[in-house]
Amino acid sequence: MVKDLSLLQPYCENDMKKLKQVSKSIFMRFNEPLTRADYDDFFSLANMTLWQAYNSYDLDKGVCFDGFLHSCLQKKFKSELAYRHRQKRILNQFAVSLDAVMNEDEERSLLDCVPSDFDTFDEVLKRQETGQYQSKVQQYLSRLSNLQINILNLLMDGYKSGEIQQMLDISPKEYLGNLEIMRSYEKVKVLF
Repeated sequence: MVKDLSLLQPYCENDMKKLKQVSKSIFMRFNEPLTRADYDDFFSLANMTLWQAYNSYDLDKGVCFDGFLHSCLQKKFKSELAYRHRQKRILNQFAVSLDAVMNEDEERSLLDCVPSDFDTFDEVLKRQETGQYQSKVQQYLSRLSNLQINILNLLMDGYKSGEIQQMLDISPKEYLGNLEIMRSYEKVKVLF
């Protein structure tokens, strides 16, 4: 039995306007933030799903094509969103903080191993010497605890993380936690 192509005509007219409207109404129910690229991806999926729905639609079952297409689109979009969330979770499993301790024995973080000639504290000190940022440095220091100021002073004196932990009698976790707070945007933003 040959299917009537007139079923597709309303969806294909005016640059697929009706298909886009139906797709967008489904997106809105998902409450997912979508970028323009996401919309383009989902409209491509909708176009492909339109043809798949047309090919699998059985006119003899008495189901209207619009409802059948809507349910096909909804299923396709749900499975695509689930796939995307699964991919994000897989990627997030491999994400590691630079402040994370590499080995419990070594007490070194990944940040200690990353070669870099840029150091926020050195930059501030250089600018401090020229008198550019004296009030900003004072404002930054006022936001730090006594322990954090001690850590900062020892870092500026060139001590390594293990030495600082030993001198201040703090655990690697406590050291890294304070260092993370000191480097946080909320603290450092006053310097720039």
